[in-house]
Amino acid sequence: MLNRPSPNFGERRGDAPVDMLVLHYTGMATAQLALERMCDPESEVSAHYMIDESGAITKLVEESNRAWHAGVASWQGIDDVNSRSIGIELVNPGHGNGYHNFPDPQMETLTILALDILRRHPIKARNVVGHSDVAPGRKKDPGEFFNWAALARDGIGLWPGKRRGEPRDVKTIQQRLAQVGYKIEITAEPDRQTREVVSAFQRHFRPERVDGLIDADTAGRLGSLIRMLD
Repeated sequence: MLNRPSPNFGERRGDAPVDMLVLHYTGMATAQLALERMCDPESEVSAHYMIDESGAITKLVEESNRAWHAGVASWQGIDDVNSRSIGIELVNPGHGNGYHNFPDPQMETLTILALDILRRHPIKARNVVGHSDVAPGRKKDPGEFFNWAALARDGIGLWPGKRRGEPRDVKTIQQRLAQVGYKIEITAEPDRQTREVVSAFQRHFRPERVDGLIDADTAGRLGSLIRMLD
């Protein structure tokens, strides 16, 4: 593991434990550019770790400190996600810049690192999330090419099965998304925020089609996920 200390961190706020793991992509052309940005004081951006496409890890911020990776975000009613989480950046150019699959060496290293983090912190499976989960409409990473199912098979996060006959009315979907952890106002209307949160859910749990629409498959996977929550 390489060390490249970033100045972009602070003290964790409050007495709550670290109980979230948030995964990102760098969204930049190269790993070097991403490192330079996360080590630039003017960027006010960082993460605890970065994993490049070869699988090499760079540590930027000590886990005891609050890295600046999530920004304006919320999960399960917690708005200061940075104080409660570990952030991992995966080198990938991202949407609009040649977004592509995450190579096997990168995913293998992520699996090892994530399992180690889960052993050291009380992070429940439901709290292994993507940046897009905690910031719907604002962020898309790590995106629909990220293999959440493989991580879940290795004991990292959750992956729902398919169910039939789940309710598809907007109010129930909103309530269930809020139960999972998404920040969403219960309006019973298919409004913009609902489309954004449904899209975030699809990127994570139904990546084959991300369109923000409440179809039977989306409702089924959401229902399945609800039954997996601890």
